[in-house]
Amino acid sequence: MKVALIGASGNAGSRILAELTRRGHSVTAIARHPEKIPGEQNVTPKKGDVFDGKGLADLLKGHDAVISSVHFLASDPDLLIEAVRASGVRRYLIVGGAGSLEVAPGVALVTTPDFPPAYKAEATKGGDFLKKLRGIDDLDWTFLSPSALFVPGERTGQFRLGKDELLTNDKGSSISFEDYAIALVDELENPVHIRQRFTVGY
Repeated sequence: MKVALIGASGNAGSRILAELTRRGHSVTAIARHPEKIPGEQNVTPKKGDVFDGKGLADLLKGHDAVISSVHFLASDPDLLIEAVRASGVRRYLIVGGAGSLEVAPGVALVTTPDFPPAYKAEATKGGDFLKKLRGIDDLDWTFLSPSALFVPGERTGQFRLGKDELLTNDKGSSISFEDYAIALVDELENPVHIRQRFTVGY
């Protein structure tokens, strides 16, 4: 596929870029600093500003799918959604957050007493983005939430998928950027969560 990846130089974005190219997709790698994008076959680095709606829409045109891997506090959900709409691309995948996942029926992780205060604003805005998406029916969106710890690690291909509940095991709740990228690109290639949120963890 021809994929536009917004935030291609970030922690998650760089792993998603690597996974896309590993599988032979053609990627327009959009970043504020495109010089940070490794020069590889089938990768076209482009300078993009997530707050420039028209400029972003122009960069997204002509792709089969858009993947958004940007911090929620460093972007505007409405502007991103409108840019995807204006581009004419229907398939939109978002690197989500764990804060909106439930730890008990109706209880979001971000509302629990032990949730780190430093991440609360980012997690809350991520939950707001998901609420906006759930009211949209003209884009084939998918919001993939990582587990609570979203960290550098290994590409193992061994993980579990869930829906709206936080995945945990005897070591807690975690997923590597590398395995997250596998789950996201799997969904891109074989969509089973259209207009849904799902999650990935060990």
